[in-house]
Parts: sequence; structure tokens; C-alpha cells
Amino acid sequence: MSAPGRFIALEGGEGAGKSTQCRLLAEALTARGIGTVVTREPGGTAGAETIRGLLLGTEGEGWGPRAEALLFAAARSDHVERLIRPALARGEWVICDRFVDSSRAYQGGGTALGDEDILALHRIGSGGLLPDTTLLIEVIPEVAAVRLDARDQGRADRIGGRPADYHAGVAARFARMAAAEPARFVRIDGNGSPEQTHAAVLHALGLET
Repeated sequence: MSAPGRFIALEGGEGAGKSTQCRLLAEALTARGIGTVVTREPGGTAGAETIRGLLLGTEGEGWGPRAEALLFAAARSDHVERLIRPALARGEWVICDRFVDSSRAYQGGGTALGDEDILALHRIGSGGLLPDTTLLIEVIPEVAAVRLDARDQGRADRIGGRPADYHAGVAARFARMAAAEPARFVRIDGNGSPEQTHAAVLHALGLET
């Protein structure tokens, strides 16, 4: 029987560089002979990717906060059941670009829902699964803005295109979660180069060469 895998989530606001760090971490793990699955939320399975399109597409009037939270929870449930838990059972590392803490930060604050509601949906849909380690990549707004301009070229998705004060609230909620759960969260300074951030990620996971 293979050893249990390890579940690592990368979190942060828009422009934090999570996708780049997921890729670099996966490359580092593969080089060490560690079986690795890279995935994202919402998404990761066919059903969850379909829901991602509904959530992030800019056509139509969008979703109210309750419907949005339910859609995220449904996508995550399918993702956990069909991809994450099986990979962990095979002894692989799962590297996930966002997980439930993004729902807590984006949908669970400043809307009709609170943190306890998001966690209740997560218990129902995904059995309350949490990452072994959550890497919170933090960047200052000025750095994030430059990266988003280069990435999106004025075509942000529905959530990324929300106003600056909304995203400031998201960053504050991430910081509060990290402070409240230090055994799971590691805060990473993402303001430097991708290589500098990657080195910090490896250090946080005890993977320095």
C-alpha cells in the first residue's frame, strides 16, 4: 500500500502568482521523484470546469452571493471526490491553485454569507477536507496591479474585475485566516521574482536543495 499523499493549496488574491508557483512546485517535486497532480479551483474535473465557466464568465447578470457559494461548493465536491481524494490515496502530492479558503475569503465575507456558512457547505459537499498546508502568497496592491495588467490586458473575469475595495477586503480576510490557523497556513512574501517566491515555497515545505 502506498503512503498517504500530501495536499498543498496555494492561496492569495488576484495577481499573487499562484499559478506560476503551482507549476514551479510541481516541477520541483517531479524532479525529486514525487508523484504530483496539479489542479485548480473552481475546476479540476469535467463537471467542475463546467461550473467554472458559469461562475467566471462575464456574460449575463451573474449570480447572487448564495447561488455563487453553492456553485463553488458543488464544483469542489466533484473535484474532491473524483480527483483529490483518489490522488492522495495513491500517495501523490496534490497541488491546488485555490481551495476552500478562497471561498471563505471571496464569498464568506462582506456578503449575505459568513465564514460558518461556507464551512458548513464544505462539510456537506466535501467532508470538510482541508489541505495539509496552505501557502498564502501575499503581494502589495501595486505589484498585483502590474501583474494583472500584463495577464488580463483589460479582460478580467467576473470575480477578478470586482472593485479594488472588494479585493482589499479579500486580502484582509486571508490575513485573518492565516493568523487564526498558524498550524496550517504559511504566509509567503510574493512581491519578489518568481524564483524568490519559489525558494520561499520550498523552504516552507522543507524541500530546500
